[in-house]
Amino acid sequence: LINRKGVILHHDNARSHTARITAKKLRQLGWEVLPQPAYSPDIGPSDYHLFRSLQNFLLGKHFNNEECLKNALTEFFESKSQEFYNRGIKILPERWAQVVENNGNYIVH
Repeated sequence: LINRKGVILHHDNARSHTARITAKKLRQLGWEVLPQPAYSPDIGPSDYHLFRSLQNFLLGKHFNNEECLKNALTEFFESKSQEFYNRGIKILPERWAQVVENNGNYIVH
């Protein structure tokens, strides 16, 4: 994955992502789509790295209104270093390979 050129798209298997019209458009664009086991929290975009960290940040917090929520989210995203985001992107290929090799089963860390 690291030495490939072009766009490599990683998404979950949501129906809208796997619909024929979507797949056709991705082929027309020449984008490579990583195969994804049916459900794997180890690499699911909504469960992996950023959102897991966000979930931990939000744990136990309550917001009185939308503005308070927006402020907390801004605080979270601004508190993360460039290295945090880089690390999440850099370790994805290795984790993806582990999940595929394990047929989508949970990876013990």
